[in-house]
Amino acid sequence: MGDSLSATYNLRQQDGWVSLLEKQLSQSNPEIKVVNASVSGETTQGGLSRFPALLESHKPTWVILELGANDALRGYPLNQTTINLETMIEQAHQANSSVLLIGNQIPQNYGKRYTEMFFNLYKDIAEKYNLAYLPFMLQDVALNKELMQNDGIHPNAKGQPIVLKNILPHLETLLDKNKE
Repeated sequence: MGDSLSATYNLRQQDGWVSLLEKQLSQSNPEIKVVNASVSGETTQGGLSRFPALLESHKPTWVILELGANDALRGYPLNQTTINLETMIEQAHQANSSVLLIGNQIPQNYGKRYTEMFFNLYKDIAEKYNLAYLPFMLQDVALNKELMQNDGIHPNAKGQPIVLKNILPHLETLLDKNKE
């Protein structure tokens, strides 16, 4: 459940990290079906409006929640972003789904205070709900022009495997917990 960072913006579907995840899991865990419910441009409000139907339709064991960057880029109040994310997490838990929360960072031109508050809201939510948590999925990608599209926001096809490499250890923690 994400935005353009997970919806393979400007890439072929099979080149995105979600498809790469599905391919990798099909080898080690063929019983796991991956559903990419990500939409480019999605905000937490849009995600929240779609989320109950997705939970009902797919009945996921795990939810990877990667939303909020578009809220920040549009200057939405961070308390509303927090409420929307927390509501989705609570809905996932009510549906017996474990959540991996993926945080994000925004450019410093939004001001130091807003930028730091945005980055920290994910950590605070993860701690509040005791979630598996990845602070920044674009670690080792975002500042490398060879791994980013020309817009400087979205990873290119070469960057997608590194994004998956960043996410996978946190997801494997959830998979391992489910086996216990």
